[in-house]
Amino acid sequence: MYSKTVMDHFRNPRNVGVIEKADGIGEVGNPICGDMMTIYLDIEDNIIKDIKFQTFGCGSAIAVSSMLSEIARGKTLEEAKKITNKDVADALEGLPQNKLHCSNLGADALQMAIKDYENRKSGVAPIIPSMKDIHDHGSKDGQCYCPYCDIEIERDTTFCDACNSSLEEDH
Repeated sequence: MYSKTVMDHFRNPRNVGVIEKADGIGEVGNPICGDMMTIYLDIEDNIIKDIKFQTFGCGSAIAVSSMLSEIARGKTLEEAKKITNKDVADALEGLPQNKLHCSNLGADALQMAIKDYENRKSGVAPIIPSMKDIHDHGSKDGQCYCPYCDIEIERDTTFCDACNSSLEEDH
């Protein structure tokens, strides 16, 4: 079910912790599955010199945060902006279908931390973290996607079989 890489990053997570006086902070969560991630960045000369995370959630969420931190460390901000949920899942040698939403949370948290850094640097007020729990039919391609695992679903779907999430309140 889980790859050796996922189990290694779950059992021995890298870069756990908080960076005091972080240059950028990204926080995301999914109230349905209970996963919460916070990414802290230390940026010097446009390079991620240090990255730490705090994750409260399942083993996949912890493994995703750990792998994400390994991938992002040492990258320029432009390189880090290109890190996707697929990159993280691939580096972990795959995740079960019902845990793919965890890789989305990790990539989202990193992008939020980068945006927070850029906003701070330009004097814009900090981003207030938001929970990913709203189902939006207004996607750019006109399709409907589960708000928890991002799989394409029918518009009248009330339950996502991919991640076992109820969508009744969102429809």
